[in-house]
Amino acid sequence: MKTAAIIGAGVGGMAAAYDLAKVSKQVTIFEKESSPGGLASGFKESGWEWSLEKYYHHWFSSDHSILSLIEELGFKDKVRFYRPKTVVYYEGDFYPMDSPIAALLFPGFSLIDKMRFGFVTVYLRYLSSWHPLEAFTAHEWMLKYYGEKVYKTLFEPLLIGKFSQYYKEVNMAWFWARFKARTPSLGTYEGGFQAFLDDFAGKLKAMGVRFQFNTGIESITPAADGKVSLKVDSKDLLFDQVLATLPPKLLAKTAPALNKGYLDKLDSLKSLGAVVLILALKRQFSNKGFYWFNLPKTAGFPFLALVEHTNFVSAEHFGGNHLIYCGDYLDSTHEYFSLTREELIERFLPNLKSINPDFDESWIKASWLFRTPFAQPVPLVNHSQNIPPIKTPIDNLYFASMSQVYPWDRGTNFAVELGRNAAKEMNFP
Repeated sequence: MKTAAIIGAGVGGMAAAYDLAKVSKQVTIFEKESSPGGLASGFKESGWEWSLEKYYHHWFSSDHSILSLIEELGFKDKVRFYRPKTVVYYEGDFYPMDSPIAALLFPGFSLIDKMRFGFVTVYLRYLSSWHPLEAFTAHEWMLKYYGEKVYKTLFEPLLIGKFSQYYKEVNMAWFWARFKARTPSLGTYEGGFQAFLDDFAGKLKAMGVRFQFNTGIESITPAADGKVSLKVDSKDLLFDQVLATLPPKLLAKTAPALNKGYLDKLDSLKSLGAVVLILALKRQFSNKGFYWFNLPKTAGFPFLALVEHTNFVSAEHFGGNHLIYCGDYLDSTHEYFSLTREELIERFLPNLKSINPDFDESWIKASWLFRTPFAQPVPLVNHSQNIPPIKTPIDNLYFASMSQVYPWDRGTNFAVELGRNAAKEMNFP
């Protein structure tokens, strides 16, 4: 039986393991954390029925890859879809902008603006090929075709929040994918994402897949007879094939035997980290039931989005706690990566009160802080030319990361698609 190792127990790595195990390969998954899931993992407090994701997650009804996998696994009846409310900020207030009717009622646009917004958005939704768009930055393309008012009100704040100092460099194909793939209907899993990940891991274990948690990989090197060696706890382990689901720069550091051309591609890929502060409140934060607040930093908000999770999934599943995320994508050198949880709460509190004047610090029952240096790939102009192939120059070493799901945005759906594509290459090189 051929042996395969997968570095990383995120949903993409597990999807690859699932397909490899089906063709009778002996698969071992190495994961540095104590549980499966990667950036989709969650945690569960005493008195909670459901787990909560460390980094806000949901599925779209168009997420074919993840939903098809869930159906294959026999878990379809555990998927739940809702339609929570998303709002944008305009001149001191928040307005829905998640449907054609909401766009027509938005007070910030003239009739000409609304017509322009409608025509260009429909064009993007029905445009079948994204390739010509990657030659343009989203900044220049949308400013030209949507016009200054629509762009600066809706799209520029999203770009600034998502990509920080790179917002004028991100290409338009990435933004096209947001129009193409996203839906107002959002999904989750009964028990939370961690429940799905645990159910999935249980299915893999039943198929013979081995998990080694709390295990980091020190190095990846080519070995004799086309095998690949992984150094684990100072021991060399040999495998017929290895799939690394590491961030690009970590793969470059861990596998220095890769040739210069491939290493250069890995090093050229840019990425931002994520900082997420979660607060458990005694009472509902948005009494209008808003789920997702898009917050423009130009208006003084110190983070990209406020997400009231319990306006999407009932607070009853979390012991009656009302849970909000304050999230941002930032360079890993940003001060938010060094501030304490208490310091971040102090930094964010005035802005929470500006969103809801009734909010008071006494509402806070508990808080959690999660940070990761690699979360959001930054797709620059002509990014498709910079993507390293799944099959690396080292025989039988394969690579799958969020930088390769382009033009789509990061998320579990495209992680599954990428992981299963990697398994196909490993089965039929």
